[in-house]
Amino acid sequence: MPQQWPATDIARTILDGFDDYREHFRQITDGARARFEQALWQEAQIASAARISLYEEKVGETVGRLREAFETDTLMDVSCWPLVKSAYISLIDLRFDDELSETWYNSIFCGLFSHDLISDGCMFIHTTRPSLRRARAAQTRTYKPQGQLSVMLASIFADYRFSEDYADLPGDLSRLETQLRENLPDWVCKDPELSVELFSSVLYRNKGAYLVGRIYTRDEQWPLVIPLLHREGRGIQIDALITDEADVSIIFSFTRSYFMVDVPVPAEFIGFLRRILPGKHIAELYTSIGFYKHGKSEFYRALINHLASTDDQFIMAPGVRGMVMSVFTLPGFNTVFKIIKDRFSPSKNVDRATVIEKYRLVKSVDRVGRMADTQEFADFRFPLSKFEPACLEELLEVAASTVSVEGDTVLIRHCWTERRMTPLNLYLENANEAQVREALEDYGLAIKQLAAANIFPGDMLLKNFGVTRHGRVVFYDYDEICFLTEANFRHIPQPRTPEDEMASEPWYSIGPLDVFPEEFPPFLFADSGQRKLFDQLHGELYNADYWKSLQAAIREGKVIDVFPYRRKGRDTE
Repeated sequence: MPQQWPATDIARTILDGFDDYREHFRQITDGARARFEQALWQEAQIASAARISLYEEKVGETVGRLREAFETDTLMDVSCWPLVKSAYISLIDLRFDDELSETWYNSIFCGLFSHDLISDGCMFIHTTRPSLRRARAAQTRTYKPQGQLSVMLASIFADYRFSEDYADLPGDLSRLETQLRENLPDWVCKDPELSVELFSSVLYRNKGAYLVGRIYTRDEQWPLVIPLLHREGRGIQIDALITDEADVSIIFSFTRSYFMVDVPVPAEFIGFLRRILPGKHIAELYTSIGFYKHGKSEFYRALINHLASTDDQFIMAPGVRGMVMSVFTLPGFNTVFKIIKDRFSPSKNVDRATVIEKYRLVKSVDRVGRMADTQEFADFRFPLSKFEPACLEELLEVAASTVSVEGDTVLIRHCWTERRMTPLNLYLENANEAQVREALEDYGLAIKQLAAANIFPGDMLLKNFGVTRHGRVVFYDYDEICFLTEANFRHIPQPRTPEDEMASEPWYSIGPLDVFPEEFPPFLFADSGQRKLFDQLHGELYNADYWKSLQAAIREGKVIDVFPYRRKGRDTE
């Protein structure tokens, strides 16, 4: 090892790159308030996509600066990188975003070295951050009604104001008080120790702004989310008051776009969210506020801990085998792992590069609560003993270019992880009449809401949708998605002759992007009863004119409302 090996200089260059990333991240995030106040909805979508792509852009820039600043032999001497890690730890110890800076360091290391060289000595496989952190400045505001709910609510909205006035603050406050009394037991509203704690910063996403916090007494607590809307020309509207944990969980769902929120101390805000949403994993909460790379780190740590502490083995995921992807899972870990097959079904007119492009597209678009978020991984290594033999045999058969066995280790060269759900076709097989109706209602809504976000699923078969633990229907198979405005929706032409009508093949030309909604019923439903019910619930989906009207609205620049919560008394607005 050279006597003057520049470990501290390398560490400082890495951290300088992180500071540059964080500053640009803050600039995009801080602009969310103005975009909400000025109703700049298309700009909000552009900013959301830009913030997601920012991370990889800044990692690339930092890796480039390291290569320019240091001799290759010096920089690429992996045996010296434990010194870089040690120097880096000393640089980040006093930071408020120290856990994020560990993930950044890992990204830089992976940008320089092969995944074969990953180790806890050189990287932060396990965090070095203390579990009990120093006390930091409060990031919340607390309100105590002391029997006067109306006064407390007025005080809250005196603190949370915007450049645009509230459209009808007295009316909204009266409605919120009514909802609060309806949502909580009678005794709670009279409890002298009743308090409301709200995070100081407003959370922004799509066309909404959200106050997030909790309601608590000495013995109990409830989550609290208050969504706000900006109705152009009518001011700010307080839209709802939500205290149900399941409803709040859906707002922070893995199927939603990421919030924009000013978070001075990320770990403390995540801790606050975990108190009100104990069912959410820390990885999902970090991801929900835009720190998706750190969410990926926390996911990986949870995965390796699970494998090390249980006898769980990978098995093939239940459901119809995919024509493009092979999907496996761990029964005790709520995730599926998806790898691209070496050969696709002849009916699939896509290649590997297109599939990768489609899955990456989903990361940057508005998922409107109807597409599962994914994380992309390279060079996963798992113990051979963690695979059920039948699962490993199938993976090696269908994806030999991606899966291989090296001694007692299984190498997965490329995969996506995704939340595990019950495939809709399997759910319907075991559902009662009421559950079937509810699921098909939500299946149609999922298709419509994706369309409103300019996404056409392409392959809308039931097997490509899943049912979440909250009973929501979510799309999760992305190899045929496209922007809605790219599809060419057509009516089936009238036959010209009796021979046309009797022909087994279409007598008219069909382009690669042509879609004939009239063909959907037999394609989507083998069960005639389900087909008839869906026609009653969502028959307009079989009409090309319906799809064309959505395309026209999108082309006119309209960003259609899709709400992540139930709007009591407002569904007809």
